[in-house]
Amino acid sequence: MTLYRSRAFLLDHIRHILAFYDDHAFDPAGGFFQCLMRDGRVFDPATRSLVGSSRVVFNYALAWRQFGEERHHRSMLHALADLRQRHFDPKTGRYAWRVVGDHIADASDICYGLAFVLLAYAQAHRAGVEEARSWIYETRDLLERRFWLPADGLYASEADADGVVSGYRGQNDNMHACEAMIAAYEATGDAWFLERAAGIARAMTVSLAEATGGAVWEHFHADWSPDLEYGRGDTSNHIRPWGVQTGHQTEWAKLLLILDRHAPEPWRLPRARALFDRAMALGWDAEHGGLIYGYDLSGTPCDRDKYFWVQAESIAAAALLASASGDERYWEHYDRLWSYADKYFVDHAYGAWYRILTPDNKRYDDRKSYSNKMDYHTMGACYEVLNVV
Repeated sequence: MTLYRSRAFLLDHIRHILAFYDDHAFDPAGGFFQCLMRDGRVFDPATRSLVGSSRVVFNYALAWRQFGEERHHRSMLHALADLRQRHFDPKTGRYAWRVVGDHIADASDICYGLAFVLLAYAQAHRAGVEEARSWIYETRDLLERRFWLPADGLYASEADADGVVSGYRGQNDNMHACEAMIAAYEATGDAWFLERAAGIARAMTVSLAEATGGAVWEHFHADWSPDLEYGRGDTSNHIRPWGVQTGHQTEWAKLLLILDRHAPEPWRLPRARALFDRAMALGWDAEHGGLIYGYDLSGTPCDRDKYFWVQAESIAAAALLASASGDERYWEHYDRLWSYADKYFVDHAYGAWYRILTPDNKRYDDRKSYSNKMDYHTMGACYEVLNVV
């Protein structure tokens, strides 16, 4: 067994990441700073994103359950209170997408953000916060009112103040809704959440993927036909990037196998293998190592940059595939991904992972965490691997 497959290594690595945020991100005035330099200096103390604030709750809820250290419990409650106070408007029942200080800078209703709110509450409830159970259902009902498209069996992506959804449809919103629904099922035992997650997963990874040669595409028109032009040539939109996202293929592989943990379906393992195998074949950089950000439907790279979350999600998927299939080849992928990430992404001097690297693995700058990173992907990957080692 390699170092990377040992429980001791994984637990130590989670602690290594947490220490960075423990030491630098805690804001005594409320919540956690989300914009941090490599050495932990805060470069923007005021900006908080809904996704980032939710991810901090996730991080400390899992840490409290894993390690049982009271400081992690306090941090979870501190982050949870900030999510309720800074982002949630009890008058409207809605959440602010981005807040600067006490000012709402962007009040957009975006399904992707609400999915992370639901994930945060689910993990908080599993970590012993009893009142979070009602918040799970409160958020579920908000998602249903604002975004659910019953005729399509999927969620819309954004809505205006009057609740009118735009014509844009996105896989990322639905993928993270699926993830949150699984977590809500694990927190409540309510089969409704598991059934909803299963329906989303089949629609995104099977039905809709048929139109794009089996690849999970990112953007769709209102009728769920693939929008092959949305965002083409724009590499600045990190929530809605163009192309086949290497990391989203492997992230879906991971989610399919987590669903099988609860209610197995014979199609999921073969589909997870197909998604992962193609992502590794087309996304692995044979010259510099690591998985690139994305490629087009012909397999030609469209963004060769390396993103931390792509490597992390693929590590988790590889481990789950190795466990589910018994195929040693997936452990070999796992070790190769970890070896690359450990060499280039893990900051052994200051802690946590770098966010983005050039194609040849150089840092673009010394900013480690932008407003929504918070290393949710990296610690989450370690926790998933701990389920199978």
